[in-house]
Amino acid sequence: MRKFNITVNGKTYAVDVEEVGAPTPAAAPAPAAPAPAAAPAAPKAAAPKPSGSMGAKKVTAPMPGTVVSIKVNVGDKVESGTLVAVLEAMKMENEIFAGADGVIASVNASAGDSVNTGDVLVSLN
Repeated sequence: MRKFNITVNGKTYAVDVEEVGAPTPAAAPAPAAPAPAAAPAAPKAAAPKPSGSMGAKKVTAPMPGTVVSIKVNVGDKVESGTLVAVLEAMKMENEIFAGADGVIASVNASAGDSVNTGDVLVSLN
């Protein structure tokens, strides 16, 4: 294990890096040095959008992005693997599929909506 100080955007972070595949030398006591700065706190997540029925299976956004299209409507019967939405993230269109069989109980997003990871796109009964 090796220790490094890394500076990102003017903030210094103390990190430990493990060398994979390198022989591990006998552990020697490391000099105690205070870390220059702590890692910044993660931003709070936005409140999730309403999810339809309480017992419903949810199809969620796997990453933040913009909804390009929703391919299903309330009442549609879908099988596991059915395309339910297209999400644009990092200039790529990502197809989002149903993870289970069911009937669409609610559609919680529409084309043009910005979504975060975990936001419910559609729910199934």
